[in-house]
Amino acid sequence: QVQLVESGGGLVQAGASLRLSCAASGRAFSNYAMGWFRQAPGKEREFVAFISQFGGSTTYADSLKGRFTISRDNAENTVYLQMNNLKPEDTAVYYCAATPRGLATAQRMGYSRYEYWGQGTQVTVSS
Repeated sequence: QVQLVESGGGLVQAGASLRLSCAASGRAFSNYAMGWFRQAPGKEREFVAFISQFGGSTTYADSLKGRFTISRDNAENTVYLQMNNLKPEDTAVYYCAATPRGLATAQRMGYSRYEYWGQGTQVTVSS
């Protein structure tokens, strides 16, 4: 089992950057593939990005490619989400999630594929 804690959210103006962190504790972090999801008020949880256990494979939501970058540091038990050129429509609660399974590309976007979730961190982008 792994416990996840997100941090780094906040209130920023459009065009700014933020880096979210997700710190993991528990079993060996490198056993887990990691994902970032987000949920805006009144909307369903939405896939943002995925990174495999050792970082060799990443997947992004098409609409976010080029602005968001996922990375991980297994020595620090942390996964990151670098978000650039933020827009008001990026406003949401951002969650990190973990799974010990290998996921095919088509599976990575499904939130039901992830067993462990953090509590989320709020990102608000003002216009």
